[in-house]
Amino acid sequence: MNIIFLTMSGRVDVKTPSIYSDLMRKFRNEGHEVYIVYPRERRTGEETQLRFMDGVHYLGVKTLNVTGSNVVEKGIGQILVETQFKKAVMKYMGNVTFDLILYSTPPITFPKVIRFLKSRNPQAKTYLLLKDIFPQNAVDLGMLVASPKGKGVKDVVMAWPKYLLYKMFRKKEQILYALSDHIGCMSPANVRYVIEHNPEVDPRKVELAPNSYELKDDVIINENDKSIIRDKYGLPVDKPIFIYGGNLGKPQGIPFLIKCLEANADRSDCHFVVVGNGTERAKLESWYEPRNPKSVTLLNTQPKEDYDLLVHSCDVGLIFLDHRFTIPNYPSRLLPYLENKMPILCATDPNCDMGSISEENGFGYWCESNSVEAFTTILDKMISSDRKAMGEKGYEFLKKNYLVENTYNAIMSHV
Repeated sequence: MNIIFLTMSGRVDVKTPSIYSDLMRKFRNEGHEVYIVYPRERRTGEETQLRFMDGVHYLGVKTLNVTGSNVVEKGIGQILVETQFKKAVMKYMGNVTFDLILYSTPPITFPKVIRFLKSRNPQAKTYLLLKDIFPQNAVDLGMLVASPKGKGVKDVVMAWPKYLLYKMFRKKEQILYALSDHIGCMSPANVRYVIEHNPEVDPRKVELAPNSYELKDDVIINENDKSIIRDKYGLPVDKPIFIYGGNLGKPQGIPFLIKCLEANADRSDCHFVVVGNGTERAKLESWYEPRNPKSVTLLNTQPKEDYDLLVHSCDVGLIFLDHRFTIPNYPSRLLPYLENKMPILCATDPNCDMGSISEENGFGYWCESNSVEAFTTILDKMISSDRKAMGEKGYEFLKKNYLVENTYNAIMSHV
């Protein structure tokens, strides 16, 4: 089959492990012709180009800076990207008939491209990999409003721009769902949410297609190597290390993370390492630098190979989400924790089912992300638990539920 994948996640290189590249590599290895369309942001200085490498067709489309830029450019860039993608596909792939059209959220602005591809082959299947429920997540965090209400006339007037943007994006979301023959969700709570909040969507087309990995061979690091890796980052070798790695943005609830770190900053029975960058990192730095906590280490984003080794030398993975969320997020950072046979501590909103899944299957503990006392309680519980046994349970759960074969088979069952 000819398969096209539309993504805003940057270039999806099938040689580099990730949830998308692993899936595309699986399709390629199964004998399908794979085409990946991705943005080449303005800052790269690169023009639109189609290349064939490693058995995959890559179409990089020149766009504005849609990540890491100011709000105005990002907003305009997201609006323009649909037309830019469509023009590029028409120019470079106009003679290709696709049998399967895959796309992921964010963003929700691909309907024009999908309609064009469907016009080329009305029998093509369209499959949405739902990774982000937008615009409701923006409403939860106060970036948009679902109703222009307020305590006074000024509040109402100030709310209208956010309300109008919400209405526009909500309409686009509904169009995207309608265009999709199938919608693959990350967790059971995601499936329930989409069905309950979108009554116009046929429940039969909403299913589970979780974030997934191609399992690598076991990375065996002995205690001496682990000590060397810890020494490299100035981490203690004689106590369990809890690692938080990834984006440090608004969805992660960084203010609550800081409160949890502050409450446990002087412990002698564990250590925390936070690795990553993001829009909220400055808040962490403003707490960390003057406080200089003895049980916390803050690191910048590391090269993937170095980060993987660092994770493997730690003991417990941390998951944080803002308590305001009404949508059930399911962070992909869970996968490297499970792959490295690490149990997890989850501090999330009550709608996220990652915590309940981890507790029910014996590989983690959960609390709501609005109580520092509750976090400290599950932290104490983890320190006294058999973390090795919990990590093995998480690894087995990964093999049963989060391998790339699960997502591939879910998609191919409809083709």
